[in-house]
Amino acid sequence: MKKILIISDTHSYLDPRLEPHLQDCDQIWHAGDWGSVQLADQLIAYKKPIAGVYGNIDDRTIRNMYPKIMRFRCEEVNIAMTHIAGAPSSYKPDAYEAFSKGIPQIFVCGHSHILQVKRDIKRNNMLFINPGAAGQHGFHPIQTAIQLKIDGSRIYDVEIIQMERNRKVPKEMLEG
Repeated sequence: MKKILIISDTHSYLDPRLEPHLQDCDQIWHAGDWGSVQLADQLIAYKKPIAGVYGNIDDRTIRNMYPKIMRFRCEEVNIAMTHIAGAPSSYKPDAYEAFSKGIPQIFVCGHSHILQVKRDIKRNNMLFINPGAAGQHGFHPIQTAIQLKIDGSRIYDVEIIQMERNRKVPKEMLEG
C-alpha cells in the first residue's frame, strides 16, 4: 500500500501546512510549475520517491530534472502525468501524447489552478486528477492538493487538502 501526495503549481512556494502530508506520504507526485530548483530540493529532502513533470514556467534546470510527459506504475496502477492537459471535455495535445501508449488508470495534470477529480468514462473510466494549485501565485482563492492510497490495483481514500490562501507571503516567494 502506498500513500500518495499529489501537488502542482507550487510556483516556488512550499506551503508549511503541507508538512504533515509530506511527512506521512510514501510518494510525492508533482504535476509541474515547480517554479524553482530550491522547491524541488525541498521536496527531495523528504527522501521520498518523487514523480514529476515540468510546467510552462519551469526553467531549463527543472526541465532537465523532469520530463514533459511521464508514465509510470505505482503498485499495479498505470499512471500518466503532464502539466498542460486540459480536461476530459477538451484535452490538449500533451494529454493525447500521454495517451498514445495506452490509457492509464490515473491521469494527473496541473496548469489550470482548478481542482478536478473525475472519472473519464470515454477512456476506460480513467481517474482524471488535477490537484489545483498548492502555491500562492495565481488567481485561486484556496490552495489545494490531493492525497490518495493505492494498494495493488485499488485506488481509494482520495482526499482533497484545502488551505485558505495566505495573502501575506513575501513577494519574493511568489515570483516564478
